[in-house]
Amino acid sequence: MRLSPAEFVEKAVEEMREALPTGRAVVACSGGVDSTVCAVLAHQAFGDRAHPVFLDTGFMRAEEAQAVEKALGRLGIRLEIFPVASRFFQALAGVTDPEEKRKRFRATFYGVLAEIAAEKGARALIQGTIAADVAETQAAVKTHHNVLDLEPQVWPKELLVLEPVRSLLKPEVREVARYLGLPEEFIRRRPFPGPGLSVRVVGEVTPERVELLRRATKIVEEETADLPAFQAFPVLLAEKATGLREERRHYGEVLALRFVRSENALSAEVLFPPWEKLQSLVARLLQELPALSRVLYDLTPKPPATIEWE
Repeated sequence: MRLSPAEFVEKAVEEMREALPTGRAVVACSGGVDSTVCAVLAHQAFGDRAHPVFLDTGFMRAEEAQAVEKALGRLGIRLEIFPVASRFFQALAGVTDPEEKRKRFRATFYGVLAEIAAEKGARALIQGTIAADVAETQAAVKTHHNVLDLEPQVWPKELLVLEPVRSLLKPEVREVARYLGLPEEFIRRRPFPGPGLSVRVVGEVTPERVELLRRATKIVEEETADLPAFQAFPVLLAEKATGLREERRHYGEVLALRFVRSENALSAEVLFPPWEKLQSLVARLLQELPALSRVLYDLTPKPPATIEWE
C-alpha cells in the first residue's frame, strides 16, 4: 500500500461513490477483518444505501452469526443474517474433490447474494477480496470463493462488484482497520476461509462431520488464543483409524492440527507450541469428542503445502 491509511480510505470512499452514485449495495460480511473494513468503508460511502448481510452457510464456527451481528452493531452497522445452510449442503452433497467443492460453494454463494440483491433492489455487491485471494486463484493454486475473474458467468453482468481492498495484502488491511478505529478483536482475528468448515472437512461434507469439526474448532480456538499464530485450526480427515475406547476397539475419526505463522498468507512457517499446551489440547479433544481416535500435527510449511488442506 503506497498510500497512507488515511489517503487509502479517502480514495476508496471516493471511488465507491463514483462507481455507484445512486442505488443500493449489498455488503457481504463474514466477520473477518477484510469484509469488516469493507462494511465500514461502505457505511462511510453510502450510509443507508449499503446493506450488510451475513450468509449462514452451515459451515461457520459455533455461534458465528450472532457474534458478527453483535460486533458490527458496536460499530453502528446493522447486519442482516440469512440462514441458507440447506442450500449449501445440497450443493456440496457427495462431492469429494477439493477444487469442485470450492467451485460449487462459490456458485451457491453468488447465487444467494444475487437473489438478495434483487430482493433489495441493489445495483452492486461489495466484498472483501484481497490481493492474496486473487493471486492464488489466478495461479491455479486454488479457487477462492470471492474471486470472479475466471468465471464471470456466476454473477449477473448487470450488477457491479466493488472490492475496496482488492489491492491490499492482509497486513495492509489491518493498517486500514486500525485507522478506521476497528476493535483489536477484529484486526488481529485469525483468518477463516470463505467456504468455512467445508474445506476443513477433507472428503465428503455432511452435517454430522461438520458439526464434529465445529466442536473441535471451538476447543482449538479456546486453547490457542494466547499463541502467536496466523492460523490455528483442526482439519477432519477423510480416513478413519483404529483406537481404543473403554478398552474396546474403536474405529474413529482423525483430526490434524494446523498452526502456522505468516504475514501475508502467501507463505507460512509451522508454529511449534509448548509441548505441555499441545498435550493439554489433545487430551481435551479426545475427552470431549468421543468420535475421535487420533490427533495428528501438520509439520508442513507453505510452500510446498497451502495453509488450508483443501
